[in-house]
Amino acid sequence: MTLIRSLRLDPMPVVVTARVEMRPPTMGDFEDWAALRADSRDFLTPWEPIWPADDLTRSAYRQRLRRYGREVREDIGYTFFLFGRGDGGLLGGISLTNVRRGVTQSCSLGYWMGRRHAGRGLMSEAVKGVVVHVFETMRLHRIEAACLPSNEASKHVLHKVGFSDEGLARQYLRINGQWRDHLLFAMLATDPRP
Repeated sequence: MTLIRSLRLDPMPVVVTARVEMRPPTMGDFEDWAALRADSRDFLTPWEPIWPADDLTRSAYRQRLRRYGREVREDIGYTFFLFGRGDGGLLGGISLTNVRRGVTQSCSLGYWMGRRHAGRGLMSEAVKGVVVHVFETMRLHRIEAACLPSNEASKHVLHKVGFSDEGLARQYLRINGQWRDHLLFAMLATDPRP
């Protein structure tokens, strides 16, 4: 069962599931984040944009946090870090971007998992928790996600959580230095959830 607990109503809640706690990143998370990303670089590189040369530096991380804060203030994006409830260790991250209000009421979902934590069902659990947050707390109508056709793990997460296939977007995102086709997925607030 997914629980959502708001420790702070402004600006973002903490989302809690059976094994994962998700909260906004802080400067105090830098060392764990940099170590997990460095350890997982080869694992993540095929699925992500090219990392800037200074990506894992403290100053680049500080700029990242500033951008996250601005996105929250403008209600256009929300980033969570995932932590294990047992040991409190950093597992990965989830972002809700391109938040659109008005007649659209939707957002885009993105996520990453550290290599040593992959394959244990933690991301599926975290995405289920974020889905509840998006539909019940943010009151959005639609969540969209995209992944490379060859990313079997990501397709599995999205199907397991209840996302529906919506088609192929040609040269949708620039991943690892190349424009790549992506499969599109979506879930509506009215869709059944497994």
